[in-house]
Amino acid sequence: MMDVYDKPAVTRTGKFPEDMLKHGTSSDLYKSFRPGLGQYSETGSEARGEHHCSLCFEMSIHMSPNAAKLIKIRIFVKFKLTAMPLPNFAYCSDKYQYTMGKSFFQTGRKDRIAVFNLFYRVAPEHNNWAVVSGTEEVIEMIGKLGQESPDFYEKFLPGDLYKDFREYLSTMKFTGEVYAMREGEIAFPNQPIITVKAPIIEAQVLETPMLCIMNHQMAVATKASRVCRATKHPVSEFGSRRAHGPWAATFGAKAAIIAGCASTSNILTGVMNGVPSTGTMAHSFITSYGSTVEGEHKAFTDYIKTHMGENLILLIDTYDTLKCGILNAIRSFKECGIDDSYPGGYGIRLDSGDLAYLSVKVRNILDEHGLTKCKIFATNGLDEYLITDLEIQGARIDSYGVGDAIATSKAAPCFGGVYKLVQIDDEPVLKRSEDTIKLINPGFQVTYRIFKTDPESETGEIVKADVTCLRGDATAQAIEKGESFTIYDEQDRFKHKTFEAGSYVARPLQAQVIKDGACTAQPHSLTEKAAYFQKNLHSFSPSERRLINPHYSKVDISEELRSLKLSILEKLNKEIAEFSID
Repeated sequence: MMDVYDKPAVTRTGKFPEDMLKHGTSSDLYKSFRPGLGQYSETGSEARGEHHCSLCFEMSIHMSPNAAKLIKIRIFVKFKLTAMPLPNFAYCSDKYQYTMGKSFFQTGRKDRIAVFNLFYRVAPEHNNWAVVSGTEEVIEMIGKLGQESPDFYEKFLPGDLYKDFREYLSTMKFTGEVYAMREGEIAFPNQPIITVKAPIIEAQVLETPMLCIMNHQMAVATKASRVCRATKHPVSEFGSRRAHGPWAATFGAKAAIIAGCASTSNILTGVMNGVPSTGTMAHSFITSYGSTVEGEHKAFTDYIKTHMGENLILLIDTYDTLKCGILNAIRSFKECGIDDSYPGGYGIRLDSGDLAYLSVKVRNILDEHGLTKCKIFATNGLDEYLITDLEIQGARIDSYGVGDAIATSKAAPCFGGVYKLVQIDDEPVLKRSEDTIKLINPGFQVTYRIFKTDPESETGEIVKADVTCLRGDATAQAIEKGESFTIYDEQDRFKHKTFEAGSYVARPLQAQVIKDGACTAQPHSLTEKAAYFQKNLHSFSPSERRLINPHYSKVDISEELRSLKLSILEKLNKEIAEFSID
């Protein structure tokens, strides 16, 4: 993400061409004019980013009576450097982050050390868990704080009352610590996905942009994981046209690949992450040859000839799938020498109708013509439920394309992550609220995932429990040392599990990614993130991975964290009961 700012339009006037030479807009062209030809007015604007600069000028030249009366010139110049400019998303924020910040600043509280947790309360669509995506963009966003001039802040914090605060914000860099789960991690409700420990003013202003990034990407990633778990066949993400804007399309596609999609149609996602994008043809390509059966055949043949050596997928439902589409595809494949020996891979796409019925019929026709390796790719408003149903019906589909169901997380578009203060200086705090579900866990926390060896598991180990502890509490120390410990169900104290020393392996889920304001995160490619998710996924039992009524994992908090939580509540409830203003 790079800085972008626009300079307002500027106007200059003067003698043509001599004053133009003084203003620095000279060129050999202007020097070729003799002095005193006339007057000019010039209006220009500039847009500048870290990796680009563009200029646009419109000039009117009023010539002397002995020359042409008026000349208009419009010049547009764009300098392309290394990357596409993006706005500074550190300031994609809510106003109240900065109104609170002003109070912290003016009351001398801005440097109190706060700990905030980003977590979610309920997984979407009755899921057992969610997929982490977005932490890389959060780290990048945090690094952009304090890169704007005081003039930028005056646009939303105007007036003399904010002058000192604006000056402070223009130099306020993030100086704290950030702990986060890796992209591709599996996170359960109430576990800290990101923990920020920093001066409260720095930590507070991160809330909105951080939630904006994480809620979007985790919604898409979690939905993509559901769709991909509905089948053993590859799923391609191609929902950019239905995404809620270019940013959502680009980073949503990234999240989808992390969570299991084999590919994306989004070229920008591919370029940014070093992965190939995929795509074939639309119906418009076929109808551009005229709405005739022979036009369809010509379109297929031209496409094959211009993409020889690549994966060839022909869209066969533009007019009639069985009566002409599949027949023209077979005809074009054979005329161009495409058969089961073709190394690039080839197939057809179904985009309408009864996909189960049509896929079976098309498979039979292809096999009858000796094209047994021709793949069948299916699209058309698919999601995990339709894919599951297609496979129950015996559909002969080799690969699926899914658009808006993934790109917009259509069934559950709002993920619901929150960012809550859990400690100020050394004092743990919590929000009680009127709703029980909004009661949060206080204090500076860490989550451990507990594994046991299981030769029958695909990864050689299986997840047995997660436990969130206060950092350094007795349970955390026992886990770190590999000693015996017991966890209890927070809602039912009769349910408990003891892990004996030597019987388990533990891994902390949060790692430090920013220290003293500097990024310390290990870089991972998109391919590595996707592989990490698959490893995590297959460390859970099949019953925990199923889509409908999944078996719920043991996800608990340490006894020390529970006791702290109850003691704060007890003290607070007593204070509320005794409170009066009379």
